[in-house]
Amino acid sequence: MKRLDWTAIGEAERASALARPRQRADASLQSDVRAILEEVRSGGWSALCEIARRIDGEEPKLVEVRPVAAQARLELDEEAIAAMELAVRNIRAFHEASMPADVAVETVPGLTVRKLWRPIDRIGLYVPGGRTPLFSTLLMLAIPAKVAGVGEIVVVTPPRPEGGLDPFIALAAEMSGIEAIWTVGGAHAIAALAYGAGDIARVDKICGPGNAWVAEAKRQASSEAGGPAIDMPAGPSELMVVADESADPRVVAADLLSQAEHDPMAQVLLVTSAQGLINRVAREIETQLAELPRHAIARAALAEARLILCADLEQAAEIANVYAPEHLSLAIADPERLVPLIRNAGAVFAGELAAETFGDYLAGSSHVLPTDGAAKAWGGVSPYTFLKPMTVQTVTPDAVRRIARPAAALARIEALEAHARAADARLELVA
Repeated sequence: MKRLDWTAIGEAERASALARPRQRADASLQSDVRAILEEVRSGGWSALCEIARRIDGEEPKLVEVRPVAAQARLELDEEAIAAMELAVRNIRAFHEASMPADVAVETVPGLTVRKLWRPIDRIGLYVPGGRTPLFSTLLMLAIPAKVAGVGEIVVVTPPRPEGGLDPFIALAAEMSGIEAIWTVGGAHAIAALAYGAGDIARVDKICGPGNAWVAEAKRQASSEAGGPAIDMPAGPSELMVVADESADPRVVAADLLSQAEHDPMAQVLLVTSAQGLINRVAREIETQLAELPRHAIARAALAEARLILCADLEQAAEIANVYAPEHLSLAIADPERLVPLIRNAGAVFAGELAAETFGDYLAGSSHVLPTDGAAKAWGGVSPYTFLKPMTVQTVTPDAVRRIARPAAALARIEALEAHARAADARLELVA
């Protein structure tokens, strides 16, 4: 963990302090991802299977979720199943309330312009799996997609180390209305969604978080001509905690470790004006780290951690805006004082009681959020992620008489005579 005094360092050191882990943009990783994408694009199903055997340990399989979900119900106690059902209800309620409404505006008497929302035809959802199958991510993706009315949803997730579909992911799928899942992961799964491979259909948009390989594959595939859209840059997790002297160091340390245990490339930061809090949190991190099952992963991530001393909460808010964290926790006595100052964050957890963990599982909003500073321009997954707006205009004869000549005049300013004549032709129709 690196300690810094924000008031004592220059702009170059500040930029370095807020830089993401270099491994995320490693040139060799980018080259390897590019090779995987090209191999699947050119080789199709056989190439996908070869890569999957090498990386996943088995070929991709389309697994019906219901029988596997039944296994999960036998393994989980009633409290755990009830907790998942609570999460499903909360996520569905929030996203149903978030659906955009169609609008109609009469901009000129007789000229009505409407904005109508339509679901994207085919969506691909990537659910991280492997050693830590994130069934919660499936809920956070599939439920808003279903609420939006997406016609076809293709779900991919890595198989378990012992093979097959994880039962808890299957149960989450069943609760979300997903009937089958492909067991394939990594950059090659993104390639299958982007180009199509065998019975895995090419999708119009790819959504979901992943490790650096998955994030890079999404970025490259979406940048190609005719490539799929993506929800956002959503790579290894990150959390910034802004804290004041009222913060409990045990809680702050627990929050930082909750994200550090995700991935060795995760990044966590503490920003505070309380010098003593930095020391107490650092000690707590070491104490709690020793007790974590995933302590090795968390320890690796902590190499990129930052403990930043700032002048005051206003400066802390500006540091947060520059960093634009995926998750921002405000562990301060009066969080509502700071919320208006925050412009760039994927999700804000206002107050010490608002655990980031609640947002990860059952608060209602999606935990699929922009990383790597993308929160400066992107938001988290919502029904909007799976919808596209379409405008419709209707024009009465009276409106034509009002707008045709001005439209033709504007077209001629741009030297687009055919445009102007198309407007003039409408005047002839209503003459």
